Amino acid sequence: MNKGTQALAAAFQFLSRFPVKAQLDYTPELFRQSTRFYPLVGAAIGAVVWCFAAAASYLLPPLPAAVLILALWVALTGGLHLDGWMDTADGLLSYRSREQMLEIMKDSRVGAMGVLACVLLLLLKTSLIYSLLTGGWPPLMILLPPVWSRWFMVHAMASWPMARGKEGLAGKNFNGMEKRHSLLAVPGAALLTGIIAALFPLCGIGDFTFLQAGLSWLMLPVAAWAAGTWAARRMTRKLGGLTGDTYGALNEGIETVLLLVLVIIQYRL
Repeated sequence: MNKGTQALAAAFQFLSRFPVKAQLDYTPELFRQSTRFYPLVGAAIGAVVWCFAAAASYLLPPLPAAVLILALWVALTGGLHLDGWMDTADGLLSYRSREQMLEIMKDSRVGAMGVLACVLLLLLKTSLIYSLLTGGWPPLMILLPPVWSRWFMVHAMASWPMARGKEGLAGKNFNGMEKRHSLLAVPGAALLTGIIAALFPLCGIGDFTFLQAGLSWLMLPVAAWAAGTWAARRMTRKLGGLTGDTYGALNEGIETVLLLVLVIIQYRL
C-alpha cells in the first residue's frame, strides 16, 4: 500500500465508522498526510446520509425522517465530533482558569454543560433538517456541510497553535501542521462541490431554484470559513490554542451553521 492510499485509509478509519480494513502504522506524519482527505470523508458521510434521506423523506413524515437522518449522521462518525463538542462545552462554559478548562476537557466524564450543549445542538440540527425537508429541499444538498466543515478542521490545525503543545492526541499527531496541509485539502473540497453541482440537475432540485443552488455552493464555503474563524479565535483566546476536542466542536458547529445557511436560502432567498 503506497503512502497516498495509507493516508486515505487513515482518514476514513480516524473520522468515520466505515469498514476500512487496513493495518496502518499511525505515525504523526501519516496523520498529517491524511488530513488532505478529510473533505472526501465528509463527502462519503454526506453521500450515505443523502441516500438515506431520499428514502426516509419518501417513506416517512418529515419529523421522524429528520430524527433518523441525524441519527445515521452521528452513527457514521461514531459520535467522535459530538464528544468533542460536549467536552469543549464543559471546559469553556465552566468559566475557570485556562489550566482548569483544559483539565476539565481531558476528563472522560460529561458534565451538565456538555449534556445541555449536546441536547441543544441535536435539537437544532433536527429542526433544520426538518425545515429543509418540509421546504422541498433536495437531499443532495446534505453533501455540502460535512465537506466544508471537515476542510475547516484541517485549516484550524494549520492556523492556530495547540493548546497543550505536544501533549494529547492532537498535539502528538497534528503538531507541526503547515499551511500546505490546509491548502492541499481545498482542491478536494472544491472538486467535490463541483461534482455535486454537476449532479444536481440529474437528481432533481425539488422546490429549489438554480439561483438558490448556486448561492448555496458559493455561500457555504464562505460561511464555514467565517464561522470557524470566529469560533477558533475565541477558543484560542480562552485556551491558548486548540485541542482535539475543539476540532470536533468546530466540525459540529460549522455543520450546524451550514445547515442554517441552507434553511435561510431556502426560505428567504
